[in-house]
Amino acid sequence: MTKTVISSAKQEITIGFDQPFCVIGERINPTGRKLLAAEMAAGDYSRVEADAIAQVEAGATMLDVNAGIPMADEPQILADSIQLVQSVVDVPLAIDSSIVEALEKGLSVYQGKALVNSVTGEEERLEVVLPLVKKYGAAVVAISNDETGISEDPNVRYEVAKKIVERAEDYGIPREDVVVDPLIMPVGAINLAGRSALDLIIRLRDELKVNTTCGASNISFGLPNRHGMNAAFLSMAAGAGMTSAIMNPLHSEEMTAIMGANVMNGVDPECRTWISRFREPAAEGAAGGRERRTNRRRRA
Repeated sequence: MTKTVISSAKQEITIGFDQPFCVIGERINPTGRKLLAAEMAAGDYSRVEADAIAQVEAGATMLDVNAGIPMADEPQILADSIQLVQSVVDVPLAIDSSIVEALEKGLSVYQGKALVNSVTGEEERLEVVLPLVKKYGAAVVAISNDETGISEDPNVRYEVAKKIVERAEDYGIPREDVVVDPLIMPVGAINLAGRSALDLIIRLRDELKVNTTCGASNISFGLPNRHGMNAAFLSMAAGAGMTSAIMNPLHSEEMTAIMGANVMNGVDPECRTWISRFREPAAEGAAGGRERRTNRRRRA
């Protein structure tokens, strides 16, 4: 089975079909977070540090680090953020940027084998990102769109993913180091987006034999009770063969869905993680009460 190994200086994790679902924490991203963006641009990384620690404590397997701030020195901010995060948590990181210079700056300071987020099927992007991934011995997220944009046809998205995987192999990057993002469409706008996504995930697992990831909250965009919808999608996607997702681990509903999927997929041996999280503690004095009753029976 395909296994994607990602590491930090202190920890190695494996993304795979026979592994627990990999939760990639999404919160270190200034997009849509004006306060975080302003702080990072000013060199204040206290919120980055707090978000890193909170996500790992909530169960994140990896963290995504993004520093996309308009009019700011993204390469330096990304590098600074990576170094800070690696100093406070042990989990591996996904280095997230659309700017190649920022990716290289981040990779140059990263300790371990990173996951580069991301490369698309556009020729110009392939020609600059894939050599960088190879140079630093990283893995990469392959996003299933190209010069024609994002197709609603899952067959087209499959072919784009296949193209990226094959081009990566041309650069000496094995398919186990390519994690495909099939691009999840909002089900509120495209009614069959969920079914199409699940079918595509199955094809990517069975035919292309690659690990997969996605921005999990995309599925629920525009709908009420987004956490409930995200949770339903995540458990079904894990059942279809999705092996990771970029998501917010601070949302307990989604995390419960992931833990349940791990049980159903047989990757939580003896349900130990589930039991550890949800077992109710014994009532105070319960054990002593049982012992006293046993002693009374013995005396009788």
